[in-house]
Formats: sequence, C-alpha cells, structure tokens
Amino acid sequence: MSLKSSLAMMVGKTSYFVLRNILHRGGTSLPGKLAVRIDPDVMTNLAEKYDVIVITGTNGKTLTTTLAARVLREKFGTIITNPSGSNMIQGITGTMLTAKAPKKGARPVAVLEVDEANVEEIARQLKPKAFVLTNIFRDQMDRFGEIYTTYDKILKGIRLVPDATVIANADSPIFMRGDLPNPKIYYGFNHLPADGDMRAPINTDGILSPTDHSILHYHFITYANQGYYFSKTDQFARPELDYAVTKLNQLTPTFSNFDIDGQTFQIEIGGMYNIYNALAAYTVGRFMGVDAVQIKKALESNAQIFGRQEAITVDDKEVTIVLIKNPVGTNQVIDMMKTDSEPFSLLTLLNANYADGIDTSWIWDADFESLHQTDVRKVAVGGQRYRDINVRLKMAEFEDIAIYEDIKQITKAIKAMPTKRVYIAATYTAMLQLRAQLAQAGYIKNRLGE
Repeated sequence: MSLKSSLAMMVGKTSYFVLRNILHRGGTSLPGKLAVRIDPDVMTNLAEKYDVIVITGTNGKTLTTTLAARVLREKFGTIITNPSGSNMIQGITGTMLTAKAPKKGARPVAVLEVDEANVEEIARQLKPKAFVLTNIFRDQMDRFGEIYTTYDKILKGIRLVPDATVIANADSPIFMRGDLPNPKIYYGFNHLPADGDMRAPINTDGILSPTDHSILHYHFITYANQGYYFSKTDQFARPELDYAVTKLNQLTPTFSNFDIDGQTFQIEIGGMYNIYNALAAYTVGRFMGVDAVQIKKALESNAQIFGRQEAITVDDKEVTIVLIKNPVGTNQVIDMMKTDSEPFSLLTLLNANYADGIDTSWIWDADFESLHQTDVRKVAVGGQRYRDINVRLKMAEFEDIAIYEDIKQITKAIKAMPTKRVYIAATYTAMLQLRAQLAQAGYIKNRLGE
C-alpha cells in the first residue's frame, strides 16, 4: 500500500470517527470525499478483500440493495452496504473505508448501490463479482441524457470485469443490447400466459429491438417498457428466465403477495415495481448460494426502508413517504395508491438540486391525471419548485391545492390534512429535508431506516 493510500484511509476513518462519535452525525460521504481527494484510487487496495455486488439502474437501486443485503445476511452474517443511498464515488469510498475490518482469512460481501454514472469507476477499483441491473428509464436528463446514453455508462463498467456475472432484469429490452462476454442470469415476470400481442403505450421509451430497431411487440406488459417482448421482423425475443414471478396474489399499498417459481413470498411494501426489486434480491441470493427458505425469511422482514414507503405516525396521521424522480417511477407510485381502499391526502414535494435532477420538466410526462381514479381528498404541494408542481396539478384538474412555500411547514401541513392516511411523494433531497424535520420533531427515531 502506498503512503498516499495509507494517508487517505487514515483521514477517511478519522473524519468518520469524529462525525459519528463527537459531532453525532451520520453519513459516509464526507469521509469518502476527503479520502478520494488525497488518493482517487484508494479503494483499489480493498478490491482483493471483498466479494462486491454492484446494484445499478434507474429505479429500485436502494430497495434492491437493502433487500439483497438482508437476504445475504442469512448466510454470510455481516454485509457491507450503503443503505442510505449514498451511491456516488465519495459515498461508496466512505462506506468501504469505514466498514469493520474483516477477520483474518474471511472474505466479506459488500452489496453496493451505485449511481449509473459511477459504475465505471467503481468497477475499475473494486472488480465486482456481479452486476445487478434493475431497469433503465428516462431520468435526470441533465446528467444522463437519453436512456441509451445511461446504459452505455453502465456497459463501460461491466466491460472492465468480463468475468463478473451480469444479473439482469430480462423484462427490460435495453439490457439485451451490447455484446458482453460475461456470464448472465435473467429474472423477470411469467405471471400471465404468453399468448398476447400488444404494443407499448405511446411515448414509452426503450421499445426498439436491438437487432433491427423495429418497434417491439409484447405478449404482456408489466409497466412502462417492461414485459414479455418479441420482434415481428426477426427472431429477437426476451430470453428464457432463470428466476421468475409466476403469480401475483395480492397487491395493496402496504404489502405485496406473489409467487416466485411457485413459492409464495410477501414483502411489507406496495407496488408492482417493488416486486421487481424483491425478485432481483431473490436472484442475488440464489446466485450467492442462499436457499429459498432463508430468502423468504429475509424478504418477509418488516423493517423500514430509508425513504422508500416509510410508514410514520404523526399524531393521528398514518404517513407514507414515497420517493419520486421520473415519470415511470411516479406512475408506479400512483398505481400503488390506486390499490388503497381508504381515502387519503397527497402532499408532493419537488426539489431541483443535483441529486434530484435540476430539470423538472419530467413532471409533465407523469400521469397525475390518473389520481382522479383514487379516493384522494386533498392535494398539497411544497419544496423548492412548488410553483412548478402546483401548475402541473392544476393542469391535471385538481382544485383548491394547498401550497407550502417553506419546507419547515410540512409537519404542520401533515397535521392539517383532512384524512387519516397521508402520502408524501418527494424527490430525493426534499425527502431528506422532510426526514430531518420529522426526526427533529421526534416522529422518526432511526437514522438510516435499516
């Protein structure tokens, strides 16, 4: 180990100690940032000590990472991970540097959520054992551009480690692009007969065949561009699945019950999109040798997930915090709300910081109009870009929208809602601000949701 690397590790660990034990603050981003500034390659010294699993994609990274870590703990014990979603190079560096040193001869597992634009650098330094690909949707176009640009960033990282296994969501046709020598494992949905012939809705991204760029057809669609696709102009089709959701038993706002390869599982979180995340975690577990009984136990834990459908009680209100950041994810959140049989209120918080994406035009492609199919009784808006989301909801024909210009008013706003059940749909930094406010008021006790 070079003197520069030794100094970087010492500074990172010392700053982490000060933050946690003296200043009583959480987070690994600052220690990682300091370490990377001293030695950008500081993590290369850790590469031989860990089996690293990288989880990346547009939506579902945080939940998939959390569930996969729970699954792997059933066999491996302590798992190194970044549950708060600090998924860029400085956050991951901090996570690795501040992890408890492995016992002599032990080879611990690190399950890391990685921002799509950071996959190449993480792969170069940590040489992952596997890459888990969740999906690619239009997201933060100011950072990533179109979906194919995003996928190219991921491919650059995968190609650096040709022996690593690619664990891909085969229902997403974009992952069939790129000539990769890596071993591959595919997961997806087989819950409906493969006898339909339909096209994706207008304005759906990522529905072109990678072989001849014709528009794909589907036997069935789960949501957006995902499903059992095939081409009518050549032999291209979704590959055979190694692990599959074979039945949807019950979907509610608070839990999802489904079968994977004939065995029933339940996760204490709503939405079909979260079943994909659970299936990805199941696939990671099987890849790492965890048996189905152990996986079932891990998935059915009801521990809260940081900022992802966190259920919080605020006086007499049942509050659910959901993250939104792009049209597809927002539409899935709305679909989850449609399964709620009780009346509810909705508060939407829109920020436009770097971590959110500074371009908020995506709200015009989200189907807020379909909220009229729910029993929503009150709609309110807040966040830095409250004016934007207020106009969008007005155009969706909502009236009497409550406006909260100051994020510090949100606890008061929750208490003012006319219904017992309240959903808060927030972009990432707005969610962090909200959690800090609720924690200060004593409504949130945990720091990381894990």
